[in-house]
Amino acid sequence: MATDPNLPYELNEFGLAALEAGKSDEAIQHFRAAAEADPSLATLWMNLAKAHRLLGDDDAERAALEQALAIDQFHLMALIRLAELHERRGENGSATDRWAIFLGLCAQNSNPTPELAAMIAHARQFVEQRRHALAAAVDSGLAAALGAASERDRRRASAAADHMLGRRRLFTNQCHGFHYPFLPADEFFDREHFPWLARLEAATDVIREELEAILARPDAGFSPYIDMPSGTPRNLWSELDHSLDWGALHFWRDGERIDAVCKRAPRTAELVESLPLARIPGRAPAVFFSILKAGKTIPPHTGVTNIRTIVHLPLIVPEDCVFRVGGETRQWREGEAFAFDDTIEHEAWNRSKRDRAVLILDCWNPYLSEDEQAMILRLFEISSAQRPDKPVRD
Repeated sequence: MATDPNLPYELNEFGLAALEAGKSDEAIQHFRAAAEADPSLATLWMNLAKAHRLLGDDDAERAALEQALAIDQFHLMALIRLAELHERRGENGSATDRWAIFLGLCAQNSNPTPELAAMIAHARQFVEQRRHALAAAVDSGLAAALGAASERDRRRASAAADHMLGRRRLFTNQCHGFHYPFLPADEFFDREHFPWLARLEAATDVIREELEAILARPDAGFSPYIDMPSGTPRNLWSELDHSLDWGALHFWRDGERIDAVCKRAPRTAELVESLPLARIPGRAPAVFFSILKAGKTIPPHTGVTNIRTIVHLPLIVPEDCVFRVGGETRQWREGEAFAFDDTIEHEAWNRSKRDRAVLILDCWNPYLSEDEQAMILRLFEISSAQRPDKPVRD
């Protein structure tokens, strides 16, 4: 030290000795000199921060800890001490951020020391408390505005708030066939896009009556909705493959009218034919009665194309029949139709002891203009003409 007074390790040793002797002021002088001699050593800044903490100098401690994090953003002890400092000063937002980073770094540590385990437990408790407090504040602060908002605006703002609070995921389109770009990924479409839904709902009793007459016959004619070719590898549909646990009776399938079925439910067929369905030769519409047996489920899945909208009209709905699209789960209610984008992950449950029945049909995605619809039809027409030996079904 006599020949070179700027040796960082030696200065650090002097600082540690002074700290052990209870001479915090002297320790700070040595630690600061050590850190200035070699600013790249995070340990020197951590020792300086400790000395400032013992003297109750929060601002100086913060500055030293931030220097350590500038060297290593994932310095575990620097994160802990800075989170504690924020928490001590009531800076709850910054404390939450620091504890959250700390928890992320510790996520892969399956065998922490007892001291680290205690820190992890404290961090989790603090972060969770802050999330609950934020959620309560958001729910209270938005309640009046949400109550006065339209159904569309309320649903969107609620989803945004829930996503911000970590209460729900946001889902994107996953098309297994034709994907039309830049269409909004809306889980449940707003009713204002489909003014004819009210006319469909008004016919619920008539449609249900025709369905019940069909179901009363031993030759109801339902077939498994899932019908995979033999030799298909096991997949998410294997449990429902060739099973009437999820059965369907089609009025239209892949754009083809099934006259025999339409004759069995003529009033339903007449009404549906009057609706603005998506009409794409070989592809759409699909219109059918869907039966989900008691106690059965339909696994999470996504559809073929986002150019269409799927409409459900619930006809026979026992209690505890639930349908999820993306991050929103709804109960089916008899006579209340809804429209959704089936290229967003969705699933269904029938937890009751009775079968559930729904009329399902498809129409155009409401965000497509008439010109776009015409161009899509032309696109499919050209594509089909190039492959005359190939079925055009998606």
